[in-house]
Amino acid sequence: MKTKTIPIPNKKQHFRILTMSTYAVLMVCCLQTPIIKAQDKKLPLDELRVFSEVFGLIKRDYVDKKDDVDLLEQAITGMLGGLDPHSSYLSPDAFEELQIGTEGKFGGLGIEVTFEDGFLKVVTPIDDTPAHKAGIQPGDIITQLDGAPVKGMTLDAAIGRMRGEPGTEIKLTIAREGQSRALSFTLKRAEIKIQSVRSSVLSEKFGYIRISQFTASTGTSLKLAITKLKSATENELEGVILDLRNNPGGVLNGAIDVTDAFISDGMIVSTRGRTETSTSEFSSTQKDELEGLPLVVLVNGGSASASEIVAGALQDHKRAVVMGSTTFGKGSVQTIVPLRNGSALKITTARYYTPLGRSIQATGIEPDIESGNLVFSDKAPSVGTRVSEAKLAGHLESEESQNAAPEEKSKSLADTDPLIREALNLLKALSIASHNL
Repeated sequence: MKTKTIPIPNKKQHFRILTMSTYAVLMVCCLQTPIIKAQDKKLPLDELRVFSEVFGLIKRDYVDKKDDVDLLEQAITGMLGGLDPHSSYLSPDAFEELQIGTEGKFGGLGIEVTFEDGFLKVVTPIDDTPAHKAGIQPGDIITQLDGAPVKGMTLDAAIGRMRGEPGTEIKLTIAREGQSRALSFTLKRAEIKIQSVRSSVLSEKFGYIRISQFTASTGTSLKLAITKLKSATENELEGVILDLRNNPGGVLNGAIDVTDAFISDGMIVSTRGRTETSTSEFSSTQKDELEGLPLVVLVNGGSASASEIVAGALQDHKRAVVMGSTTFGKGSVQTIVPLRNGSALKITTARYYTPLGRSIQATGIEPDIESGNLVFSDKAPSVGTRVSEAKLAGHLESEESQNAAPEEKSKSLADTDPLIREALNLLKALSIASHNL
């Protein structure tokens, strides 16, 4: 995925992003805003004098000599760190790394993280990456990187340690809920290429679409996936499952395009902040690609940001049944402001709202049908489980089964994923109901 970098004509221009962390930051649009307005409150001179006094005392009395630039950068980092988990100061190197990440491929682990209580918390591993294959799970707390404690690192420094040349290894120490001991994972970095949309036919005339992350081209890829599903079902497609589980977000425009593919009119999302430029509304401009066919959206605690925009909009428009567990609750927009020394400021400038005006910041999207992290079990059947002749030990085989050659049945996603199986059953019921109307 190629993302065009927007030129920065002057030092005051900045662009908006919508993402979980700097690890997956993608540029969205440029805005023009003065850094300081004339009507702003007067500077707190007494407090600035205290800051200057502390700076002077450190320079004069601290046991080791400290560089002025380092001290000032640490002060800025601390100031932003006190705002929220998504606002931060990007050094010139970190800002450069961020822009490299917008190209859609990089050397790393394929893991989305945020900061919580001084540690790295896993939002989600990206599909088919080293982190995903190793079994890293949403909610895992990364406490050490190659034996170095994460506590005390900045988010950017920790992300920088995890990224690196493909083929090199890194050891992650992880605390996981329900585990009494720390877990250790040695992961080999790889070139992370994001294929944001995958699709398949689940059962007869029902389709499945998985979106792992939102990029600038996700909307186009989604339409191609719908076209393929229609073709594979000989234009008799009767419903679709849209899987947004463990999708950490990405580009705002990608979320808008995906929602637009399922609704034919009305608002998709709005953003509201303190400045004029941070307040905007986005509405549908296209047709419903499924022409009203039943739609089930799967979400969980790893569904964040852009995923929540899509789920919230489809839920408000009553266009889809949202199924799973409550989403992450990341409902804010960050702005990147390039600074004169090649560094940048990442600062939260707005919240986003669903079509009915719901802010999901820190609350998330609650599904219409709550269904937790289901797993298949090999345990004995519970009381009430239906018993048939075919299940009795030593039962006689039917004549047909004795004469028939053994048939190998390939497993579909519905056979291996309990929530997809539940969603498919719901989709079939919705399809039957729509035919009977």
